[in-house]
Amino acid sequence: MGSPVQDKNLQVTFLKQRLNMFLDVLDAIDPEDTDLEDIDRLLSMLDDMESKCREFNNRETNESV
Repeated sequence: MGSPVQDKNLQVTFLKQRLNMFLDVLDAIDPEDTDLEDIDRLLSMLDDMESKCREFNNRETNESV
């Protein structure tokens, strides 16, 4: 696993890339053939992004103390 992203610009870039990946997956899903596993995968991706946002936010808070 890589080292933690500390730079704010890199954090934003990381989150943008993750969001674009999510949008690509969402665009590729055929509503007619989507099953519960596909929806779970999308929710997991959103959870991961939310977790990263919290992690980046906590780093910012801890660094300002």
